[in-house]
Amino acid sequence: MNPSASDIENVVIIGSGCAGLTAAVYTARAELRPLVIDGHEPGGQLSLTTTVENFPGFPDGVLGPDLIERIRKQAERFGTRYAEGAVRSVDFTRRPFTLALDGREVKTRALIVAAGASARMLGLESEKLLLGHGLSTCATCDGYFFREREIAIIGGGDSAMEEATFLTRFASHVTIVHRRREFRASKIMIERARENPKIRFMTPYIVEEILDVQKGVVEAVRLRNTETGKEELLPVDGVFLGIGHEPNTKVFRGILHMDGEGYLKTYNGSRTNIEGVFAAGDVADRIYRQAITAAGSGCMAALDAEKFLSEHP
Repeated sequence: MNPSASDIENVVIIGSGCAGLTAAVYTARAELRPLVIDGHEPGGQLSLTTTVENFPGFPDGVLGPDLIERIRKQAERFGTRYAEGAVRSVDFTRRPFTLALDGREVKTRALIVAAGASARMLGLESEKLLLGHGLSTCATCDGYFFREREIAIIGGGDSAMEEATFLTRFASHVTIVHRRREFRASKIMIERARENPKIRFMTPYIVEEILDVQKGVVEAVRLRNTETGKEELLPVDGVFLGIGHEPNTKVFRGILHMDGEGYLKTYNGSRTNIEGVFAAGDVADRIYRQAITAAGSGCMAALDAEKFLSEHP
């Protein structure tokens, strides 16, 4: 049986982080009654952080989860609705588009993909317990809180080198820990790091454990040399993961254009290669990955979607 017009959404937004919720505020104010699907990580990366001090309008800072809750309520005030769960598959072969969620289908005239990008983790249980308590995935967000502290950054690519150099603005010393002697980073980035007197390297080491979960704060990292098997304890006040991010785009593979790492490609603003499908936030941003840039791109996607719907009712 074909769905009635009342069963078809005007716009669905996948993701409830800064990008998705900002898109919800704008589309809701345009009286499109958006439906936000929370996704795998409700609230996005901000829900995993503590104090955010670089989002405009909060001179004393704001807790990440509080900021998300404020934007969520703001969007709800204008008519946004929310649905739990994640999208399992999509059908973009015809409009309205069909999204398969857990146990049900949703049809929509337009779609904004704001599913975000998840930081790659080491797979340690201590990561989950110490995230936001000395363990961070964002140097730009949290580096300020480690003034004159000892920091370790895990990784061997350009992002790890760049973040290590950035962290020397605050830290007393930064130790780059990498599992191999060779680095994936470009030669110029490695040279910049080596020339910085505050940076030292520990290779080839892997992280066995981050301590101390029982105290609820980072105090050290237990490392193991991959060649000798010898373990070593590195006392630090903070650990930053610089092993990259993975955009949450698996469900769109082979359908939406993306680069080699899975980030969605956009054209003329937030438009994807499928007419009526738009992308916003970290799912399409491999460079900035900030709350404010995510919010800005959410606004762009909402305006683009509103214009599309006015031309394609």
